[in-house]
Amino acid sequence: MSTRRAIIFTGGALSADDWSEIRDGDLIIGADRGALYLVEHGVRPDIAVGDFDSVLPEQRVKIEEYSKRLISCDPVHKDLTDTELALELAIEEQIGEVLLLGATGTRMDHTLANLQMLLRAMQHHIHGVIQDAHNRIMLTGTEAVVEDRGYTYISLLPMTTEVTGINLEGFMYPLVNATLKMGQSRGVSNRLTAPAGKVSIESGILLIIQSKD
Repeated sequence: MSTRRAIIFTGGALSADDWSEIRDGDLIIGADRGALYLVEHGVRPDIAVGDFDSVLPEQRVKIEEYSKRLISCDPVHKDLTDTELALELAIEEQIGEVLLLGATGTRMDHTLANLQMLLRAMQHHIHGVIQDAHNRIMLTGTEAVVEDRGYTYISLLPMTTEVTGINLEGFMYPLVNATLKMGQSRGVSNRLTAPAGKVSIESGILLIIQSKD
């Protein structure tokens, strides 16, 4: 599996220092206003993609000038959101991990669609993470390590009808061979008791959310 990481900057809520997440070797993709965010912070996107209907004409010119590669699409005749287009490009590059920044915000439809894109990444054996100022979100269908990154809570929510064989290590409220079903809140607001906790499951897909107020 590839160890290369892609960071997708999208048009949702981006914090002032999200650009500092970039590491040497990352594939940097700006989706629509995410590309504008990058160039305004002095970062050249490897790829800028989208219909760019949320930027001004002069801002689009700036994106074109500073991006290494620009992929533009018609705002009406397209089947994918700008963020999904960016994810598909990352998949084509055969990356092993993708971090989505700006993938949450006031548009709940876009936020939920982006959460479901983590499933698309998982189908391609890519470790997907959505991160904003208050949350870090990932999926697992097997096991995952949850590192202490300064978040207060860790919540577990099933993305399938049920998730079985859940075992937690390094958590305040451990689970042993537990089952979580959709509609239950039993997995909400747990805490780490170690620098890292381990989550393992037998079946289903589990959403892991680290959060803080």
